[in-house]
Amino acid sequence: MSTPGTTGITLVTGATGTTGSRTVARLAAAGHRVRAAGRHATPVAGAEPVPFDWHDPAGHAAALDAVDRVYLVPPPGDPDPAAVMLPFLARARRAGVRRAVLLSSSAVPAGGPATGVVHQALPGLIEQWAVLRPSWFIQNFTGGHPHALGIRAEGVLRTATGDGRVGFVDAEDIAAVAARALTDARSPDRDLVLTGPQALSYDDVAALLTEVTGRTVTHHQLSYEQLRDRLATRIPEEFAALLAGMDRAIADGAEDRVTDTVRTVTGRPPRSLRTHLTAALGGG
Repeated sequence: MSTPGTTGITLVTGATGTTGSRTVARLAAAGHRVRAAGRHATPVAGAEPVPFDWHDPAGHAAALDAVDRVYLVPPPGDPDPAAVMLPFLARARRAGVRRAVLLSSSAVPAGGPATGVVHQALPGLIEQWAVLRPSWFIQNFTGGHPHALGIRAEGVLRTATGDGRVGFVDAEDIAAVAARALTDARSPDRDLVLTGPQALSYDDVAALLTEVTGRTVTHHQLSYEQLRDRLATRIPEEFAALLAGMDRAIADGAEDRVTDTVRTVTGRPPRSLRTHLTAALGGG
């Protein structure tokens, strides 16, 4: 990697999250100066912690001090992240930020809902940019995601995806691409759709989990309405409808694809779901 600037700092929002923590680790290991932003300014190895809340602009100036690159993880569960992210990006530009990498989703194009609005506006706000559009995370089956909790507690996956397939991607691969997009001499200046090496249905995932763990895991197929109502018991109704709609799009084939972006950007192939599950759950 080569840096776009020699003295600047990279601000990583969501620095203790699934991709943010891995991006911080990669940048720090490569010798870059990193500021790890989060609500509680939690210490992160190799980085300077700073308190940061998307919905509290009072702390944004301190977070942006001497920063020339930012990794943008949208506020979780917010159906309208543009309301807070666009003013922040305008402020970041005035503060000297000239490269921004936004974490979005393969399901959300420029101009689409939620982060799609930020994606569309980003090129007009920051000189150098990239939008990462990863498929669904492999870590959803082994971390703190509701899928993983359901697998551990009941041996059940619940989705409204039908027989639709997804190119599940490892968060480590997302972070590897993020680090390159932030620090390579040439900015991507485009969106990057990130997938793993194979598209799988949730029935396939359940079968693989059963094989790797030796414990039966089943996929319970819900309707869009059933999933929406189930999600709405713990998250805002608008966001529940958005997430359930993404499952419905998977059922219609929207995520049945694989890309070579991870290999092209990092020089190595993406990690497979089987490899991750075997490392994380094999023998458990």
